[in-house]
Amino acid sequence: MTEKSQVISKGRVAEKPKLGQEIEISPANRDAVIKEYGPMIKYVANRIAMRLPPHIEVDDLISVGVLGLIDAIQKYDPSRGAKFKTYAEFRVRGAILDELRSMDWVPRSVRQKAASMEVVVQKLQSQLGRPPEDDEVAAEMGLDMDEFFHALNETRSMPVLSLEDLGIAKDSGEQQSLLDCLAGKGDSDPQTQLRLTELKDIIAKAIDQLPEKERLMISLYYYEELTMREIGEVLSITESRVSQIHSKAVFRLRTKLKSLIAEEL
Repeated sequence: MTEKSQVISKGRVAEKPKLGQEIEISPANRDAVIKEYGPMIKYVANRIAMRLPPHIEVDDLISVGVLGLIDAIQKYDPSRGAKFKTYAEFRVRGAILDELRSMDWVPRSVRQKAASMEVVVQKLQSQLGRPPEDDEVAAEMGLDMDEFFHALNETRSMPVLSLEDLGIAKDSGEQQSLLDCLAGKGDSDPQTQLRLTELKDIIAKAIDQLPEKERLMISLYYYEELTMREIGEVLSITESRVSQIHSKAVFRLRTKLKSLIAEEL
């Protein structure tokens, strides 16, 4: 049994590691930093792996995560006041997602399904003047509810938001990713900081527009970092139902973010 299947069979990932007193962050101290933050890399890799097809190995994600941490060590600027552990987790997660994106591991059929569903949702919302219900979307797509939720569940593995794709252009025309901005580089200008604030507002607005249950799901899964099983216990619903709500929340959030970004940026 692979590491990933062992994790999934238990229905949860390990608890988020608690890091000790922060050590000196510098390229000269790289090995010690990697040892200190190794558990964090495994934790991030395992959480991402739970939403991936079984042929993606956790060990491969961990290896990429280590490269992300090394990149964080080299680019971290403590004078900007950002905590290294926060920046490092973003870099590790970003490196893993970039690698997955380069592998194009999401099947074309799933991408097409997600695009078709987005078109249907936008069409119905325009006609009805409100977000459509699940049965309305399913009927428009010619699916029964089981088929609809199966299709929705397939699309949840697609990225909600690509940080690199939302890079901020410098005066030179060079793209600066949000991860670089989070590092607090000394060349950040007021325009860059303003754009970052705008992006944060867009994400907050998109989450605020979700139905209450889906907002709660986003909070419990992405902020409180509970597993599907733990969320089911909190909400007194089955893990299968939790998965359905999560899939709907991710799909709706992705659709809203695309729309809001097109309007406001």
